[in-house]
Amino acid sequence: MDETREILEVFDSRNRLIGRATRGSIHRWGLRHRAVHVFVLDLAGSLYLQLRQAHKDRFPRHWDSSAAGHVSPGESYSAAARRELEEELGIREEVYRLAEVAASSQTGWEHVVLFHCRTQAALRPNPEEIEAGAFFTLGEIDRMLADPQWPFTPAFRGLYHLWRTREHPFL
Repeated sequence: MDETREILEVFDSRNRLIGRATRGSIHRWGLRHRAVHVFVLDLAGSLYLQLRQAHKDRFPRHWDSSAAGHVSPGESYSAAARRELEEELGIREEVYRLAEVAASSQTGWEHVVLFHCRTQAALRPNPEEIEAGAFFTLGEIDRMLADPQWPFTPAFRGLYHLWRTREHPFL
C-alpha cells in the first residue's frame, strides 16, 4: 500500500489513541502505532519464517515473523492477526494471543501483540510481501539467530526470545 495514503492510528506510550497520521509520517517521525505478529507452527512444531521482499521500506530481505502487519484504524488486534494470516500466507486459522509488547525502538515504535497458531494447511505466501519462506525447527532458528550472517528484523529477535521463554500449549 502507498505509505503516503495509508492512514494509521497514533498512540501514546500507554497505548492510548491520540490521533492519526500517514504510515510514512509515522515511520519517519517515530510515532507509536499498533501492529501484530503471528508465529505459525506446523504439526511437528516447526515455525514458519518469512524473508521480507527486497522492495520493503523497512528491513528489506530480513527474516521475520510468519505474518506481521499494522493494525488498521478501528480494528482489533485479533482481527488484524487473522487478516494478516490471510493476506500474507493465504490461510485462515484461529489465533491465540500470547503477549503484548510496548512500543520501543526494537519494535519500530509499534505496540505489538504477538499471536500464534498451528496449521496443517498449505501456505500460499503473497509474493508482494514475501520473497521466500520456510518452516524451521526451533533449534535451527536458535542457531540462525546466533549467526550474524542471517539478517533478522529487530522485532522478530525480541518477540522470538519472549515466545521461547513463555509456557504455551504449542510446545
